Amino acid sequence: MRTVPSIIHLDMDAFFASVEQAAKPSLRGKPVIVGGLGGRGVVSTCSYEARVFGVRSAMATAVARRLCPNGAYLWPRFTAYRACSEQVMAMLRALSPLVEQLSVDEAYVDLAAGPYGPALAAAAPGEGAELVRAICQDLRADIEERTALTASIGAAGSKLMAKIASEQAKPDGLVLVNPGLERTVLGPMAVRALPGVGPATEQVLRRAGLMTVAEVAELSEEELMRLLGKAHGAGVSLMARGLDDRPVVPDRDAKSVSVEDTYEVDLADRDRILHELDILAARCVRRLQATGRSGRTVVIKVRRFDFSTLTRSETLRGPTDDEGVIAATARRLAAQVNLTGGIRLLGVGVSQLADFTQEDLFAQAAAEAALAELDAQEAAEEEEPDAEQEPLPESGAAAGSVAAEPAGVEGGAPAAGAGQLAAQRIWLPGQDVTHRELGPGWVQGSGVGRVTVRFETPDSPPGRVRTFLVDDPELTPSDPLPLRPPPDA
Repeated sequence: MRTVPSIIHLDMDAFFASVEQAAKPSLRGKPVIVGGLGGRGVVSTCSYEARVFGVRSAMATAVARRLCPNGAYLWPRFTAYRACSEQVMAMLRALSPLVEQLSVDEAYVDLAAGPYGPALAAAAPGEGAELVRAICQDLRADIEERTALTASIGAAGSKLMAKIASEQAKPDGLVLVNPGLERTVLGPMAVRALPGVGPATEQVLRRAGLMTVAEVAELSEEELMRLLGKAHGAGVSLMARGLDDRPVVPDRDAKSVSVEDTYEVDLADRDRILHELDILAARCVRRLQATGRSGRTVVIKVRRFDFSTLTRSETLRGPTDDEGVIAATARRLAAQVNLTGGIRLLGVGVSQLADFTQEDLFAQAAAEAALAELDAQEAAEEEEPDAEQEPLPESGAAAGSVAAEPAGVEGGAPAAGAGQLAAQRIWLPGQDVTHRELGPGWVQGSGVGRVTVRFETPDSPPGRVRTFLVDDPELTPSDPLPLRPPPDA
């Protein structure tokens, strides 16, 4: 066990919403909700002002609108969020080589492995804690200075306690738990405070009369294993006593890559469903190739109109990042699923990842042959159409889908880039734009052939609002502006 609280857990405060408020002066101090805005959209993140009204992450956007009708509802701008995340993570890596990034806005850091390690090792317990406090205070100040955002930090002798401390620190705070005080801090907490204790486990513990962590800690490991099962019971027993020896592991290796879309209108046409699978396969391959990986197992996910969810998978003879092979395999897997009645969600993923690509001609030929056979069978069964069908849309976004992002962001923005949005003249609430004369701004809303734009920048006063035709050639999509000017500006 450590004698100094040298493991820290950093969590950015209401990250997506905070980036939007920092970028848009007119939204500061006001309720901001970021997520999918369609009929089946889901809240990704909301500001603390919105939480006062009861809005929460993972809530249906339709419910959020009823609770907070005057909030600002924005599509996610992932380019802006990633840019801020990279700045923050670079600051953490300057403190230690052991940074375990959990998501775009959350990470563990082992300070003992970095430049402050020798000083922490040589310090008396009280002095070491004060040094950690000073490091964390400086880190929070640096983050706010460079990004205009706030972060909450927990510091402790273990990852478990650092995470719990950062929850207590929210928002915009710092909490240290000195080694040896774990049970004192944990004891009064409700059992749900322990990671991995969800509603089902909580109910089991409540039926046994266990309401607080202290009461759980008094039970023997054997009794908890009888209540919760061998593995889960042993884990809860250790956590309740504040015992956690997990190391901070940098660069956690992804086990799979996947994408999925939720559709505002259930898909009923089989050709349309297969077309959407092709689009998802292409997006999945782009993500796969961006990581320099390939994979052997292709997985599809299908959620039907009645919310029943099915998955099907097939393992190829060798790892691949070939879009044709993955798309053909996804189509073949779809043939194993009943697609009648309506499909509300589709997903394509690749697992069993490898760092190389083995050109598997047999797998590719087999996939193409099976697909050709399937197409031939379907063509033979179909009757002659009465009229020429409308062409299928180019993307799920154009078809009214809500594109899902990885690392746990629901209800994300369409996959279309700035150029595609310009060509289609699709204007999304929160989107960055530039007017040839009026300069940079962001979309407040659009409809009935008009788009409303507020012209302001992160370092300007709240800006004025103007309305344009959606096809106004003077108005174009643009990249996000930095929240703070570069140091050498």
